[in-house]
Amino acid sequence: MSAPLEISSYISGLPKAELHVHLQGAASVATVLELAQRHPEASIPTTESELRNFYTFTDFAHFIDVYIAVNELVRAPADVQALVFGLGRDLEQVQVRYAEVTVTPDSHLLMGIAPEALSQALTDGRLQVLEEFGVELAWIFDIPGELGLESGVRTIEWAERHLPDASVGFGLGGPEIGVPRSAFSEVFRRASALGLASVPHAGETTGPDTIRESLDCLDAVRIGHGIAAVQEPQLMAELIERDIVLEVCPTSNVCTRAVANLHEHPFPQLREAGVRLTLNTDDPGMFDTDLNKEYRIAHEIFGLDALELTEIARESVRASFAGQATKTRLLAEIDDYSRQFSV
Repeated sequence: MSAPLEISSYISGLPKAELHVHLQGAASVATVLELAQRHPEASIPTTESELRNFYTFTDFAHFIDVYIAVNELVRAPADVQALVFGLGRDLEQVQVRYAEVTVTPDSHLLMGIAPEALSQALTDGRLQVLEEFGVELAWIFDIPGELGLESGVRTIEWAERHLPDASVGFGLGGPEIGVPRSAFSEVFRRASALGLASVPHAGETTGPDTIRESLDCLDAVRIGHGIAAVQEPQLMAELIERDIVLEVCPTSNVCTRAVANLHEHPFPQLREAGVRLTLNTDDPGMFDTDLNKEYRIAHEIFGLDALELTEIARESVRASFAGQATKTRLLAEIDDYSRQFSV
């Protein structure tokens, strides 16, 4: 006999994977306050109320400014490991079993962390999270677009020399305006030679052209955000034909003013068109969200029922770069859970 279905409780217990979450932006208020008190010279608020006010963004450019400021708190390998540990703890609480975490190596290197120490901190943090929380982490390394091609070169050179275990992807974040994807094609070619899949941000704050450029110049296999694809039916058809997955982050898109509100978010239109979609948090610490909240938004605002939410959870596993054994285990866990509720 199946258990009665209450959707919020069902979401809370549903095993999940997350594919688009930034290590720094994921830092909970408690973690950021710990780092701010450790490094008061960074001028980041050291009380919860002040920090939450600091995280009230006026637009995407303001978000980038705040993100850069928070980076100044990460000054030593121990700070990096603290971020990884805090993320693993938070993921375990919302039943995330596997996450592909975006790390921006150049930001940490410019703060004076030694290249080999950064790699070791990620490795140590990942093993600690797996042991203490049972959450498996994998790494995506991205270029902060606002720092230009020079940052891309530094990032790929670090990866070529110091790539840690469980490295699976290579991305491009930061502002899209004034940062052509095509400028980074050679850097992404070198990343591909390391076995890193191309997963750039595109079509978040710009139109469809940025997505198309990412496909044509960077050989993207997944797109971070990509919501502007809804503006061009031909592009949506191409995404479907090429089996490209969008890493959609609804709360993030509202917080950065990429969309006006959740009711105007294009997730339902993209889904109806047949584009492959996953749900993600992007920067949950900064946006006061978690993956359970994003699934509840999909239910309450976008109208997905329990069966459809369960399929989103499966899609996140299928679209991940996890090994086949991990995928098989996670899909079986999702199936076992859903059967308890006859979903």
